Amino acid sequence: MTTLPDLFFINKELAERSLSHFIRQAWKVIEPGTPYIHNWHIDAICEHLEAVTNGQLQDLVINIPPRHLKSIAVSVCWPAWVWITKPEKRWIFASYAQSLSTRDSLKCRRVIQSPWYQENWGDRFQLSGDQNAKIKFENDKTGHRISTSVGGSATGEGGDFVVVDDPHNVKEALSDTIREATVEWWDQVMSTRLNDPKTGSKVIIMQRVHQNDLSGHVLEQGGYEHLCIPAEYEKKRYHTSIGFKDPRTEDKELLFPKRFDRPAIEKLKTVLGTYAAAGQLQQRPAPAEGGIFKLEWWQYYKTSPKVSWILQSWDTGYKTGPKNAYSCCETWGITNSGYYLLDLWREKVEYPDLKRAVKNLYNKWRSRVVLVEDKASGQSLVQEIKRGTRIPIKAVTVTDGDKVVRASLVSPIVEAGNVFLPEDAPWLADFIDEHTHFPNAAYADQVDTTSQALDYLGQKTGRIIGGAKVISNR
Repeated sequence: MTTLPDLFFINKELAERSLSHFIRQAWKVIEPGTPYIHNWHIDAICEHLEAVTNGQLQDLVINIPPRHLKSIAVSVCWPAWVWITKPEKRWIFASYAQSLSTRDSLKCRRVIQSPWYQENWGDRFQLSGDQNAKIKFENDKTGHRISTSVGGSATGEGGDFVVVDDPHNVKEALSDTIREATVEWWDQVMSTRLNDPKTGSKVIIMQRVHQNDLSGHVLEQGGYEHLCIPAEYEKKRYHTSIGFKDPRTEDKELLFPKRFDRPAIEKLKTVLGTYAAAGQLQQRPAPAEGGIFKLEWWQYYKTSPKVSWILQSWDTGYKTGPKNAYSCCETWGITNSGYYLLDLWREKVEYPDLKRAVKNLYNKWRSRVVLVEDKASGQSLVQEIKRGTRIPIKAVTVTDGDKVVRASLVSPIVEAGNVFLPEDAPWLADFIDEHTHFPNAAYADQVDTTSQALDYLGQKTGRIIGGAKVISNR
């Protein structure tokens, strides 16, 4: 029989070891009049925050719909939980409005000062009486928690954890000036506040509001783990380096049905409109069905097929700056049932590295033909490869220069169900995002590479695949 003292220590141990358990127990302090409802996404958020805490992850982006306990998990409970074992840690939090940042600071302080917290961990540290304000409080182990706003002052102090929770006001997200100012503030102000850039962590948690919002910006820069949890499940699978996979399996399966059931989600879609719902609910700021390449057209495979021959298609770029284009190589396999995307390589590289990548990828796959668009950045590459190797490289002359026209010409091949993607590839979500957003995506290198490959294959084969004549509509 478990006694009350035993139960007390069991709960204390659970809360100390697990952020998710900490949130469940702290809920009575944060929202005493509202019953706590647990869901798997809370565990997913907590597991990634724990990975940041222990150094397994450094920088993290979390995209999730509004009203799913993201602020309570990240801005309220996480710092209070970390201080149980690491009270010396210093935190800087920001939001698009100071009022929101202050709100969460007060909730965090209320948790720490609660009888529940003090009874369990009151001997670990004490809040400092001379610095215990709404926007900044310290403890006697040198830890602090500072709250600020986007564009506001971070007081010149540093943090071990720099966190922004909702950097964009959704009402202002379509303003290029305001949105770009937020991105600039993050790059030039908040990102410089880490006490030690080698060990400190940056965390961004938000709903997506625009293709070039802060999430889009830092994910484009690279170096961030990305936890993305849409309101309705989609066929593309999000997974992270610590082993997370979205547990849902059915298309449009709801994220949190006990709080947001089907009628609630449909009402939100109506209120938000197609574009805003795609961003705020689905975490991809473009309608799900896409434009030229619709989401439901893509087919998927688990096991690599036996192919009759292989083609590689390249879109080249020679510079590595943040605003420069990627170089992209797609490796396609041809079967009687359709075209299978076997591999995708995509990086910003200088010319010597690009040439090396062409050779390495050819040696890996031994493709029958390597296509490179006959444009300025590809001409010298084709010439040098032809002179120095036996790689079957081919310069492709594009007669229809407009990217939209070229994509439109090959989209019927995808619509016919003849294009198959590897469902567990780590690059799959980004590939689908770019094609779905096109022509409004930040980049188009993957779309250009796909268009070039499918156009060549359509004209080359001109045969029945999967019950449909494969042509390029030319």
